[in-house]
Amino acid sequence: MTTHQLPKILEAVLAGYILPQRGHHGVVHWARVMENGLRIAESNGADTELVTLFALFHDSRRANEQIDNGHGQRGGDFARTLRGSLVHLDDQRFELLYEACRLHTDGLTEADPTLQACWDADRLDLGRVGITPQASRLCTDAARRLISWADNRAIACHAPTEILSTWGFDP
Repeated sequence: MTTHQLPKILEAVLAGYILPQRGHHGVVHWARVMENGLRIAESNGADTELVTLFALFHDSRRANEQIDNGHGQRGGDFARTLRGSLVHLDDQRFELLYEACRLHTDGLTEADPTLQACWDADRLDLGRVGITPQASRLCTDAARRLISWADNRAIACHAPTEILSTWGFDP
C-alpha cells in the first residue's frame, strides 16, 4: 500500500459512513488509532500496513456512537469488499486485518503482535469517551508506556494533522 491509496480508501469508507465524520468514532479517532498503533509497532514488530488499514476500517461501519455489537465484523466485511481494488493483501495478512477488526472490542490480550498493536491502539484512545485506559487491559508493554501520552491526546481530541493530511482529510 502506498500513501497515495489512503485518500481513496478513506473516500470509500466515508461514502458509507453514517455517523458524524468528526464524532467519537470518526476520522480523527481513526487517525489517533493509527498514530498509536504505529508507535506500538515500532516496539513489537507489528505489520504497519495492517495497523494503518485497521485504523481506517475498525469503526467504519458503526451504526451508532454507543454500544454497537458486530460493528467490527461489519468493518472487516467492508474491507473485504475493497480487496483487489483498494486493499491488496494476501490471504494470511487479510485474515489478520479481518480478525483485528472483528475482535477489537472483545477485550482479548493474547494474540499475534499485529492484532495486539491494533487492539491497544484503539484502547489507548478511550479517553475521548471519558474512559482512562487500564494497563491490565492492554496487550503490550509499548502501549502501557504510552497510556499517559495517548490518553492526554484523546481527552484533548487532538487531531493528528500529518496523518489526516496524508489521508486527504482537512483537519
